[in-house]
Amino acid sequence: MTIKEILESKKLLLSFELFPPKKEQGFEGVFEAAEKLSFLRPDFISVTCGAGGTTGGNTSQVAAKIKSMGIPPLAHLTCIDNTRESLMQKIQEMKGLGIKNVLALRGDKKIDSSDFKQAFEHASDIVPLLKQAGFCTGGACYPEGHPGSPCLDADIDNLHYKVDAGVDFLTTQMFFDNNMLYSYLYRLNSKGIHLPVLAGIMPVTNASQVQKMVRLSGAHVPPKLAMLCDKFSSNREAMYQAGISYAVDQILDLISNGIRGIHIYTMNKANVACDILKNLNSVFEAAA
Repeated sequence: MTIKEILESKKLLLSFELFPPKKEQGFEGVFEAAEKLSFLRPDFISVTCGAGGTTGGNTSQVAAKIKSMGIPPLAHLTCIDNTRESLMQKIQEMKGLGIKNVLALRGDKKIDSSDFKQAFEHASDIVPLLKQAGFCTGGACYPEGHPGSPCLDADIDNLHYKVDAGVDFLTTQMFFDNNMLYSYLYRLNSKGIHLPVLAGIMPVTNASQVQKMVRLSGAHVPPKLAMLCDKFSSNREAMYQAGISYAVDQILDLISNGIRGIHIYTMNKANVACDILKNLNSVFEAAA
């Protein structure tokens, strides 16, 4: 089933994200996490390519395993450091495995690829290839603006290229302040972008995560979350519980305000998603 079809049949989607292993011996752990997540009955599970596309070769394998569990997979595909031929090869591989959903991304450039001349510069460039191949295609969006954009309005203008190319839905970068998302959705609507937007939630279960996340994404850390991290950073169990509670409150507010989907960045820790859903099972059932 495609994510577009699921969006047409349900008011609220639940999804998770996994990243593939860098080494062969890591597959067992990823498959185990996927199996645990499947018991939570998500509408789909996405599989990343890894930083700089370093594990891109394993994305299809993990996605195929998820499909075998009866859960629609969403395979990530990046244009960075790919020739047209290598992209087409990956597209054909995914088609052969029966994967129907792909998230088109630019991706992170590898440190050792300065002499490499890629075929495509932007995610919007590969959307037509995916649509022509028959995939339901998603795109990324950034409630606080892409780190490479001069301002949020310019970033939204660039988002139009993905929309015009034919993406079926959008998934946000992580954010910790829901008001940032609500303001962003208003801006999208005012610019004529009316696609379903799935909210990307990153549970903060240890305080050291925050600094790394802010450095990578530029996400704003609201005072409430900052105080939680400051208060409980030295107590691992308390910080975990506080982070789960913060994510639950954030998701509950989003659902109450009619967001179309909750996409949880699990970091391959199925227990995090399980602990969040313990508090929200009935909420998702009522809102779906």
